[in-house]
Amino acid sequence: MRILFFGDIVGKIGIEALSSLLPSLVKRMEADFVIANGENSSSNGMGMTESDYNAIIDAGVDVVTLGNHYKGKRQIEYFIDDCEQLIRPLNVLDFDRGYGSSCYQVGDHLVRVTNILGTAFMRETVANPMQSLLNVLNDEEKTLIHIVDYHAESTSEKKAFAAFFDGKISAVLGTHTHVQTNDAYIFPGGTAFLSDVGMCGAYDSVIGYEYTGVIDRSIFGMMDSRFSIPETGRKVVSFVLMDIDEETGSCRSIKPYTYIDGRNFDGQANL
Repeated sequence: MRILFFGDIVGKIGIEALSSLLPSLVKRMEADFVIANGENSSSNGMGMTESDYNAIIDAGVDVVTLGNHYKGKRQIEYFIDDCEQLIRPLNVLDFDRGYGSSCYQVGDHLVRVTNILGTAFMRETVANPMQSLLNVLNDEEKTLIHIVDYHAESTSEKKAFAAFFDGKISAVLGTHTHVQTNDAYIFPGGTAFLSDVGMCGAYDSVIGYEYTGVIDRSIFGMMDSRFSIPETGRKVVSFVLMDIDEETGSCRSIKPYTYIDGRNFDGQANL
């Protein structure tokens, strides 16, 4: 089974970037299942509205995951229970609506998708990530193929988590920091890992946001400075392609990709 997983979608430009590229990618890469993180997909990058969710699903995504901005838009309380293709963080303690882990039929096989928030350098109060996933593995419907979106700051926390669950799940894919890392790895037991998948959004930006607001806040300490998302410009789409053994649930290969304005980025920056 071939699975595509897209990094954080940032703003309307991120949805547009994904929508324009996804159909051709699915066809070219013969993908069977598509997952994308949508927690920054609203117009201001904080949370997701129902229309954002529908736009991502309409683009061809099978499952949308969230992250620390799971409550960034209050309206989510009123639509999440009806969205079977939307997964919020499993281990949050202040939100019991929706699903933190769910199974999906893909051909003759079930695929489980789980979303978890990390703890290091994060502000949210959450249940222990490892114990939360253990509870799923012990108590919920068993599936061979299981993809975990681990939404966290710390690269070491993400890899330690993946190492702990090696052989028990198919992949741990990091989201949240919006910069694709160069550490794709498959553990001896068959669990794939990447510290961060990257993002879908404005290429000429700081993790999807216009330069000025980020500079004012992070460099000059202007804490009331607002982050804004470019509406136009070059678009980046970052994702991984995984080949999963349907008989064992192990990952046979994982390959990261980054496309800029629809072209595969080879690592050489150009004006």
